[in-house]
Amino acid sequence: MNSSCSERWREDPTPESQQACQECGLYLQGSRMIWGEGNPKAPIMIILDNPGAREDREGNRIVCGTRQTLRHAISAVGLDEELIYVTYVLKRRPLRTYDKEQVRSICIHHLEAQLQQQQPSLVVCLGNVAVQSFFQNPEVDVKRLRGEWHKVRGFQTTVAYHPLAVRRRPNLAAMFKEDLSFVAEAFREMH
Repeated sequence: MNSSCSERWREDPTPESQQACQECGLYLQGSRMIWGEGNPKAPIMIILDNPGAREDREGNRIVCGTRQTLRHAISAVGLDEELIYVTYVLKRRPLRTYDKEQVRSICIHHLEAQLQQQQPSLVVCLGNVAVQSFFQNPEVDVKRLRGEWHKVRGFQTTVAYHPLAVRRRPNLAAMFKEDLSFVAEAFREMH
């Protein structure tokens, strides 16, 4: 059963062993660690660059535009949200400038550990930052890789535009839905 997009996805608690992680330095910016959202046992893992806002300036819970756009598209292609787990290259939301290459190279080990533990059937990278980090190649991009399956880090992986890019450029909406339909079709063929 699909949840209303006004509700929050269940947040997956950060493992106790990682809660005090200070390796990358993003903890100094004051954002908390977000391990992931949705069903940790889901067969489809979606990877974004970093968590978005969880609360507004007054501390009230919100659903950010990224998650709202993603959830609408998931619903539109007929995927149940229980089939989805969303996680991030960076586990903290950057609030200021940071050394992107260094921080991503440090933080990717959290994602690698999640993949090994959760063993999703399909991986979907959203946006060039997630794609380049996951594929370990700064030259690749969504435009050239979308619509195909790639074996990356031992996982069946595809790519799509970032939901915020879709919000900013409505002409990408049809392609975003097409890419998520591609994922839904592959999942249905597997099950």
